[in-house]
Amino acid sequence: MMLLEIGQALWGETTRVADAIALAPSPNPEPKTINTDGILDFFTTKIVPILLAALGVIFIGRASKGEVSRVLTSSAIAIIGLAFVAGAASLFFFGDSLVKLLFN
Repeated sequence: MMLLEIGQALWGETTRVADAIALAPSPNPEPKTINTDGILDFFTTKIVPILLAALGVIFIGRASKGEVSRVLTSSAIAIIGLAFVAGAASLFFFGDSLVKLLFN
């Protein structure tokens, strides 16, 4: 008799466990991706103009103090730096086609 009661108790618990497993939500298998286009768009539309405006204010402030030669030197360095950044950005966008052109 006691063995029968233990068997019935175990059977009741296993059915509850099976129901809980069946009703549990399944995990979301798709990985989360990062919106790199949105990040690049944010930097190019929000951050870069603010940095360029800050450079302009600094250069105007220096020029008003009579440090024109330093302003010209800093401006030339900034322009060369922007040219390097533009070159890196163009390689970022067109690098794949350049590699295919050179190695095919």
